Amino acid sequence: MYFCALFKKRCMAQFTEDEKIMRRLEQRFNKGVVKYRLIEDGDNILIGLSGGKDSLALLELLARRSRILKPKFTVTAVHVGMTNIPYQSDLEYLKGYSEGLGVPFVHYETSFDPSTDTRKSPCFLCSWNRRKALFTVAKEQGCNKIALGHHMDDILETLLMNITFQGAFSAMPPKLVMRKFDMTIIRPMCLVHEADLIEMARIRGFHKQIKNCPYESQSNRSDMKNILHSLEKLNPEARYSLWGSMTNIQEELLPGMNEHDL
Repeated sequence: MYFCALFKKRCMAQFTEDEKIMRRLEQRFNKGVVKYRLIEDGDNILIGLSGGKDSLALLELLARRSRILKPKFTVTAVHVGMTNIPYQSDLEYLKGYSEGLGVPFVHYETSFDPSTDTRKSPCFLCSWNRRKALFTVAKEQGCNKIALGHHMDDILETLLMNITFQGAFSAMPPKLVMRKFDMTIIRPMCLVHEADLIEMARIRGFHKQIKNCPYESQSNRSDMKNILHSLEKLNPEARYSLWGSMTNIQEELLPGMNEHDL
């Protein structure tokens, strides 16, 4: 045991810091894929490629994993453009990056009218219509799964948002089977830390979007991101405690269904 640990330590010493980051990121990616059984033999997976660092990282990680012998699966990337939202992505870059990894690239355009439901924020309506477009393209391309670029931080921030604003203990699952649509949503980067993705973007030199969405600042997500960072200052293991809490529900220590509401 001692010699194995020593050998591993010496091997790691031979890697540069950037190589260590990429190894750690890929290990967490592979762990999430295996632990939650996200990919099976014969899968045809559609990646939602927004153009941000997360989706670009997901594209590379899935493309590399698709080259292994088992399970055998295919990957297709789609960029959904909203014609009524004044943001801009470098389509040539996205197409070139996808095809450079051996992944077919699809560009799909759609739009929505925010006046149809003034109760919903433009951010919500954009997200909902984008998701609908992903299902459309997935069916057209013969895909049975849609891979989204959400990472561990995204999932924990959603957990905090739902507790705070919805009064619900829920987040985004690594795998969601949608039998009504004969489609499965997967989040292969569910165990990957955003800090490592930021480093990967630097290492790979990912291009930033030409113009970001103007509604980004209207989301509560940035506030939850700050709260998560604050919790990690109090407890460096806070993210793992929050993650573990989602499978450690102690119902006997919570208000029961028969008790009167406060």
